[in-house]
Amino acid sequence: MYPVHTKTAQATERPRRGERIMAAINRDPLTAPHAVRNDAILAVCTAVLATAVALLVDHGRRPDALGWTLLLAAHVPLAWRRRRPLLVLLLALVPVVPYHALDNNHGAPVAGSMVALYTVAATSTPRRTLTIGALVIGTTLTMNALTNPDGFVELLRITGWVVAVLFLGVDVRFYRQYVTAIVERAERAERTREEEARRRVAEERLRIARDLHDLLAHSITLIGVQTSVAAHVLAADPERLDRETVAKALDDIAETCRTARGELRTTLEVLRDNGGGPSDTRGPLAGLDGVPDLVEAARLAGARVEPAVRVAGPVPPAVGAAAYRLVQEALTNAVRHAGPEPAVRVDLREEDGALRLSVTDDGTGPTPGTTPGFGLVGMRERARSVGGTLDAGPRADGGFQVTATLPLTPATTREGTGTG
Repeated sequence: MYPVHTKTAQATERPRRGERIMAAINRDPLTAPHAVRNDAILAVCTAVLATAVALLVDHGRRPDALGWTLLLAAHVPLAWRRRRPLLVLLLALVPVVPYHALDNNHGAPVAGSMVALYTVAATSTPRRTLTIGALVIGTTLTMNALTNPDGFVELLRITGWVVAVLFLGVDVRFYRQYVTAIVERAERAERTREEEARRRVAEERLRIARDLHDLLAHSITLIGVQTSVAAHVLAADPERLDRETVAKALDDIAETCRTARGELRTTLEVLRDNGGGPSDTRGPLAGLDGVPDLVEAARLAGARVEPAVRVAGPVPPAVGAAAYRLVQEALTNAVRHAGPEPAVRVDLREEDGALRLSVTDDGTGPTPGTTPGFGLVGMRERARSVGGTLDAGPRADGGFQVTATLPLTPATTREGTGTG
């Protein structure tokens, strides 16, 4: 068992180490944490390497006391290379120039100088990098010409190293910019997805609120009217009780409750999460085929409703559901506000690629001074949800009228389940 755990730990450690290495490469050097501490360690390492090269290579040019001082002083600024890259390069070159001029070991300070040059190339613009590279190459060639006029191979080697380091720095800089752009696009896409999800949730909540308002307002209004009928029959002449009328009113109340319960269950089905199991829904909400039931319910509540439905073919489910809810809310308002036994005309017709809807009554309308509800607001929102328009208001010759135009073309209607 122990070897298995050891191998698992090693396999887990390798990806983590690789992730840390890639994160260090992709990180902007100007914003890296613990920059001074890490660069100080790098400066010490390069100083140790320079010392080893000076002691072990080219014994004839081993530095003297002044040479050692200049060599070690050239590595001190590297501790701040990521804070002030250009300044660190200049401070590193200040002791390096006299160090080479004194004809000390020319290979010892190369590592430190290349680190400073790479940092400038990785953090500066390409134009500044080319300018600094040209100055460094020019200075190097001048010093080499003064100290070693016959060293043409050495001249090419130094120039090649400088150019290679510059290109490496520029390439790393572009790579980091590319990674940053990818990360920004991913974060922006994630924010867009979250905003889209919040927008969809808000739209769904608004849709459910509209459905609940239409359903409950309609059902409660009908139940109230039917209860009033039963109460009136019971109180009008108790000695000659019309049992048949009372029983019919109670049956109407029970039927309204059953219908409301079924529609409420269908409306709230979207809030359930049954884990992908079988759904207990009763199907989509009614469309235009449910308008006769609305008319009959309004008649039972005392309204004299005259329907006129002239729609030849099927309509999109979303438009049918919106029309159903508009008629339902308009009839509910007529029963509630138009007075006793109002005359209501419901007109639905297909015209010019749109469904024209009109519900007109001859009642008194809402009582002046009362606080308006959310019915008309919800009706306008429902019409807009399928790309339509709605107008509602009192008529000039009395009564109230609701008119709506709901387009039937696929480009302006939402595909849905009939819930709006």
